[in-house]
Amino acid sequence: MISQEIKKLILSFPDTPGVYQFKRAGKILYIGKATSLRDRVKSYMSKTVFDTRSPLIHKMLSEFDDIEVIKTDSVLEALVLEAHLIKKYQPEANIQEKDNKSFNFVVITKEDFPRVLVARGRELLQRHLHRVPLYKNGHYIGVPYVVSYFFGPFTNGGQLREALKIIRKMFPYRDDKCKPCVEQILKTKSGKMYDISYILKNRRELASKYCKPCFNQQIGMCPGVCVGEISKADYGKRIKNIVLFFEGNKKKLIKNLELQMKSFAKAREFEKAEKVKRTIFTLNHIQDIALIKENPVQGFALHREGGIFRIESYDIAHMSGQNVVGVMTVVEDGEIKLSDYRKFKIKNEPGVNDTKALKEILSRRLAHIEWKTPNLIIVDGGTAQKRIMEKVLRENLFNIPVVSVVKDERHKPKEILGDKKWLQYEREILLSNAEAHRYGIAFHKRLRGKII
Repeated sequence: MISQEIKKLILSFPDTPGVYQFKRAGKILYIGKATSLRDRVKSYMSKTVFDTRSPLIHKMLSEFDDIEVIKTDSVLEALVLEAHLIKKYQPEANIQEKDNKSFNFVVITKEDFPRVLVARGRELLQRHLHRVPLYKNGHYIGVPYVVSYFFGPFTNGGQLREALKIIRKMFPYRDDKCKPCVEQILKTKSGKMYDISYILKNRRELASKYCKPCFNQQIGMCPGVCVGEISKADYGKRIKNIVLFFEGNKKKLIKNLELQMKSFAKAREFEKAEKVKRTIFTLNHIQDIALIKENPVQGFALHREGGIFRIESYDIAHMSGQNVVGVMTVVEDGEIKLSDYRKFKIKNEPGVNDTKALKEILSRRLAHIEWKTPNLIIVDGGTAQKRIMEKVLRENLFNIPVVSVVKDERHKPKEILGDKKWLQYEREILLSNAEAHRYGIAFHKRLRGKII
């Protein structure tokens, strides 16, 4: 039984990204991430949560006596902070909920030009996922890789890959596809006549003869280790910035970047200074990057950037207040998703109208926490219909925007009410609304035919 104190506490949580911690007598039982801290934690209070979560989560929910939250500027930072805190505190419900060896980790190798890789927990334990270059007496040999840093666990590989795309745009790094210029030179017949000190000193001159750029260097995702475009010292600074980011130390990271920018400007390397300036801007505005959208039961689904934007539309159909039905239709990334359409029979109580029917179907829909959470809700009607939907969402602690489609006397769309930023999805809004009207009429006719 959830106490009134906990319920009040949840209502005070911010509608922002961050990390939440369930605790018992000060000990952390479980750590999770959220797009909206209030909505996410609220989902654990549902009566049906015990039907969809593991026994360890059941145990945690029956034992906790406090919940703490940490706000972040973005969902990306929430993803990274969650992994950092799980690694630090090792909560039972996180680590033992599934085989820890299958979790994903970000690995930074110990080399002159470290690689940033993704590895499974089992591979970290075996310590022989990759082989890295080592030079001995002027010759190249292969040895088992050595881990300099590792971050995790990350429970969702898809999320991690999307996060790394954003991080790599800010801090291009080397991966397995980038062979260092020195390594490429040493593998050639001509290169064997040089010793390593000479190659390091003249790498840029030799690069044009012996080195080939990797694909990621050509698209700006690798700093050019493969063609000698970056020194060991400068690349080391970049790796240090990546480490600070994965440690969740954004404040120190930005301070380091500001010092680097000033250093480049003082040396009159204005192009490099401008690149660092753009990175600082990105970090300070990273909350504008929509990376993930939370689903209360299934964790996180990718959102917008390479992911899913879900619109749910609702409509009511009846004849003179009789045989009232409601429907929900779905459009994801501009395409209708028939498999997620839903029908609702409305209780034929005296005085039922469109707004009361909408209130009923949205309340019933929100009880299904196993369904994906929409990014936008569409309702057929005007201000009254829009307000009733917003009221139901507030009462259920959901922060989902609502727009309404106003029709003319011929039932043609004439206006969209709501925040004007959603007009960028006008085609999807009208498609979803038209589908709801079509689906509702069809359902009503079938139901009426059965009764007649």
